[in-house]
Amino acid sequence: MKRFWLSTASLALMAGAAQADYTLNILHINDFHSRVEAVNKYDSTCSAEEAAANECFGGIARVKAKVDELRSGIKAAGGNVIVLDAGDQYQGSLFYTTYKADLVAELVADYAPDVMALGNHEFDDGPEGLEPFLDKVGIPVISGNIDVSQSNVLKGKVKNHVVLEVGGEKIGIISALATDTPETASPGPSVIFQDDIDSLKADVAALEAEGVTKIIALTHVGYNRDKEIAAAVPGIDAVVGGHSHTFLSARDPKRAGPYPTWITRGEGDLVPVVQAYAYSKYLGHLVLTFDDTGKLKFAEGDTILLDSSVTPDAKLEARVKELAGPIEELKAKVVAESTAAIDGSRDTCRAVECAMGNLVADAMLDRVKDQGVTIAIANGGGLRASIDAGPVTMGEVLTVLPFQNTLSTFEVDGAAVIAALENGVSQLEDGAGRFAQVAGLKYTFDPAAPAGARVSDVLVQGADGTWGPIDPAATYKLVSNNYVRGGGDGFKMFVNAANAYDFGPDLADVTAEYMAKVGPYTPYTDGRITRK
Repeated sequence: MKRFWLSTASLALMAGAAQADYTLNILHINDFHSRVEAVNKYDSTCSAEEAAANECFGGIARVKAKVDELRSGIKAAGGNVIVLDAGDQYQGSLFYTTYKADLVAELVADYAPDVMALGNHEFDDGPEGLEPFLDKVGIPVISGNIDVSQSNVLKGKVKNHVVLEVGGEKIGIISALATDTPETASPGPSVIFQDDIDSLKADVAALEAEGVTKIIALTHVGYNRDKEIAAAVPGIDAVVGGHSHTFLSARDPKRAGPYPTWITRGEGDLVPVVQAYAYSKYLGHLVLTFDDTGKLKFAEGDTILLDSSVTPDAKLEARVKELAGPIEELKAKVVAESTAAIDGSRDTCRAVECAMGNLVADAMLDRVKDQGVTIAIANGGGLRASIDAGPVTMGEVLTVLPFQNTLSTFEVDGAAVIAALENGVSQLEDGAGRFAQVAGLKYTFDPAAPAGARVSDVLVQGADGTWGPIDPAATYKLVSNNYVRGGGDGFKMFVNAANAYDFGPDLADVTAEYMAKVGPYTPYTDGRITRK
């Protein structure tokens, strides 16, 4: 049977369904992360050779083309449609590091979602880096559980919720942002976070008091938390989420969960939860059918792969090429060679030892070992892509390490190192970015053990190359990046470290130069992290 969310003909049939019902199509993306150009299977920028072989996915011009096609087709069939963006447009490619908020606002306005939720990375450059986007984007940007009234740059610019008029019906859109954003980005002290579930309950109550009976939660809190929200917040009809980059599908066996994922609330209400991976590779399409009282009767849909079968929007593609001009020379510069693909995928680098983690940690330690530094810790969330085999360009390295983090050296005792490793494994079930990739260090962890007792067998390498147990009372010299050293991703035990210097070279440059130095580089894992 042909799915109606992919067929204009079947959409027309739906338009003639029982008049008492109301059907709403929701097109959605999340975690775009500045993948302005198309990406390859490693979520890095697609090469000319890969494009010629039809091995590219997504990119803003494909997103716009597919959104425009479906939106116009649904409307032509007499259907109802809204487009939602679940946040994290910022950060992830040279386009963002070069053009910042101005370009993000231009591109979001071009593909024109009806509403966007704030993601944590929208705060990467502080409130001052978010303000220009909010001023220029021209669409509602919402986040219900943050209070920006104390911010002189954001006050009045972020809404709690919005109500859309679609096909004669009021659709309420509410939102929440991950409450650990102060640890994963830089919102600053003037942005005050509230409990997400409490906030969503209050916004539902406010909308219901206005007579709104159809309410969608557009969130940036992650798949696991979305499921908890769906179970805990009465009045929400569906959750459209982001943050965890979760691939949901109605039929792909490689999925992380079904699209939609059904959650039971109370004594029998069923709430669909959806997400559409990340990096513009997929567009989500959720179809909700309500009865005449506003109660959800039915939901279905799927994620749509934006592969070579989707022709990019020509005008926007030309604009992307124009923007790429000034940065193409740097992107194309070959800086190293790899004998095999280097795995930097989210699923591995946030859960186990990964080849990209070893590369970056080794590179950091190699750069400062002559300063007596013996341990390197890299946060898995700082690794944003894989690199394929063969020549490695600076553009690829910057896609892996886009945050412009600098090397930080500092001193802490062994107890702080152990605490850092415990922090790293504290949110494995959420795929949190705090997982510690290491060099000069070995450790074992057990996810099933009680919190605070998951890490064991921590070994450090001595000057003679032998390994021995870490001494909690001894002082060690470490290297990480300035984000981790400053307490990002929960590494608060490093904030007051002794002899801290946060202004070393850019981590991307350090990694590229290390690969060139030891090249051709052969990726590897060696058992430095053991998962029970």
